[in-house]
Amino acid sequence: MTSNASYPATRMRRTRAHDWSRRMQRETVLTASDLIWPLFVTEGKGVEDPVASLPGVSRWSIDGIAKRAKEAVELGIPCIALFPNTPSEKRSEDGAEALNPDNLMCRAIKAVRDACGTDIGILTDVALDPYTSHGQDGLVDGTGYVLNDDTVAVLVDQALVQAEAGADIVAPSDMMDGRVKAIRMALEMNGHPNVQIMSYAAKYASAFYGPFRDAVGSGGLLKGDKKSYQMDPANGDEALREIALDIAEGADSVMVKPGLAYLDVIWRAKQEFGIPVYAYQVSGEYALIEAGAAAGIGDRDALLMEKLVAFKRAGCSGVLTYHAPVAARLLND
Repeated sequence: MTSNASYPATRMRRTRAHDWSRRMQRETVLTASDLIWPLFVTEGKGVEDPVASLPGVSRWSIDGIAKRAKEAVELGIPCIALFPNTPSEKRSEDGAEALNPDNLMCRAIKAVRDACGTDIGILTDVALDPYTSHGQDGLVDGTGYVLNDDTVAVLVDQALVQAEAGADIVAPSDMMDGRVKAIRMALEMNGHPNVQIMSYAAKYASAFYGPFRDAVGSGGLLKGDKKSYQMDPANGDEALREIALDIAEGADSVMVKPGLAYLDVIWRAKQEFGIPVYAYQVSGEYALIEAGAAAGIGDRDALLMEKLVAFKRAGCSGVLTYHAPVAARLLND
């Protein structure tokens, strides 16, 4: 960017002098429509189970999830994302509960649809970690290595089960090679051509996922790590290759996860491909805002809004954030 402007003919502070002018000059606009609200589902009725490592976030029984969905509609939040806390007795080495059409996820999808009709979008997680007894996102061999093609076959069936239950967007978060193409073909062949795929295209092996694993009950179960399939945080070019592959395989939108530490990847993806790019402000990022505010480093609302605007400025079409209802209320005031 070049300019022949000079002081005092140009005073950059002129347009910052008044609130009305700052609003007129604002380059990036955040609205409630930019938010997706992740919600944790648990068994029972009338259950609100706070997640200790995520202050202000709870696991909700299905009736509570339906109420949260109605709340989202009232706040102007267009989509919720569902994640199940599968009971330990239903977890297994092969994650078979993921294919049960009456599992926790499918019952929650149906309850939200009954409560809200088509007024809200329902995004569902396609991965096996909420269902496996070992906490990995796929099937493992005798050495603990996650098998790619065998896992993809199960993920396809899992996506179909969720689509049949009424999911609008299936979001494979597993990082297996080739799963987007396989899921897209299965959706087309089984009467679900309008079910979207939001691919976790660049999901990093991050240190920021701990509270999420607590929320879905997989943290204490995880054997080993996920570095053989989630990305190395040092790599940016590799992320663009992953994103390009998922677009070619049929992804309608892509996600970068986590968000704040990878704003450069979000920016590059948007500039390179022009496809809708979403960020997941993950559990660790959320928890740090809450902990920082509690420690007195800054105002909680100002901190969370500044970070959400950063995602939009970097090129995001939207953000998955546990702060969605708080942010929506602030934006709607």
